[in-house]
Amino acid sequence: MMHKARRYAYPLFALSALITLVAGIAGCAGTTVPLEVVERVDLERYAGRWYEIARYPNQFEQNCTGVTADYTLRDDGRVGVVNTCRAGSLDAEPQRIDGTARTIDESNAKLRVQFFWPFEGDYWIIELADDYSYAVVGEPARRFLWILSREPQLDEAVLAGIMDRLPEFEYDPDRLIMVEQFEEPINDDS
Repeated sequence: MMHKARRYAYPLFALSALITLVAGIAGCAGTTVPLEVVERVDLERYAGRWYEIARYPNQFEQNCTGVTADYTLRDDGRVGVVNTCRAGSLDAEPQRIDGTARTIDESNAKLRVQFFWPFEGDYWIIELADDYSYAVVGEPARRFLWILSREPQLDEAVLAGIMDRLPEFEYDPDRLIMVEQFEEPINDDS
């Protein structure tokens, strides 16, 4: 039985925005190549549920399993964002944080996400399947990285291909941690 998600129930997860935003403000220190993004993102196709398949370790998602991100297009031109985490177990009650995102370039591949005013963090789509079945999201300083999929499980060959390409973006695939995820899509009324 699914429980209704509690808003801001998991303190470290709720701090995700703040930590991401600080990293975004810090810029691109330590990198030698500007981070390239995909040529164009159709935000209508990008909207919907994404399952987190893998990520760089970070403090705000520590112990999070079954992580999902839901995006909706808003009337004001922004994107609604709902991130959901289950602390320690797929059976745990879902805990969520709500925010917004705005595009910062004509490609729609560079977004700024805000969970706490006035701070924003970078959300750059660096790889996107033609059919929008998976996405790879990073930020210019390369401190954060997420591999997302429309399904809770991503084909192993597809995942291996993504990992093989990550060094082209100056990301180290060995730093990725796999996220425990559901076997089938879920409906938790996020």
